[in-house]
Amino acid sequence: MFSKACEYGIKSSIYIARESISGNRVNLKQIAASVSSPEAYTAKILQQLVKSGIITSVKGKMGGFEMNPDTLKDIKLVDIIKSIDGDGLYHSCILGLNECDAKKPCALHSRVFTIRKNLQRMLEITTMNDLIDDIDNGLAFLKH
Repeated sequence: MFSKACEYGIKSSIYIARESISGNRVNLKQIAASVSSPEAYTAKILQQLVKSGIITSVKGKMGGFEMNPDTLKDIKLVDIIKSIDGDGLYHSCILGLNECDAKKPCALHSRVFTIRKNLQRMLEITTMNDLIDDIDNGLAFLKH
């Protein structure tokens, strides 16, 4: 459903947020290990997240990546996805056709419309705090 980069971006953001709540900055090596992602690939993803304002990068010996714990309730899952994958999830054809809309639908267009709207709603209301709470309560995991 999401690109591999987006999957890593979501998991990295959750990891950074959880550490930030504890007052910790994390470095690239820690993040890549926590999400099982190659470091160079993770670095590019983190750059996108910094550029979009989702995470903060602090340079220097005591530097690393962090998130403001006070803003975690305002950061929605959709923000991370748009930062990395754009909004094609809502608009691109599920079958990959160049033209697909209500006037010229693909074979699955009408069947996925409601599913896509429900997914969009869930992504727009799910916050970083929600995801962290699920992990902290043992209802979800970042890594098996």
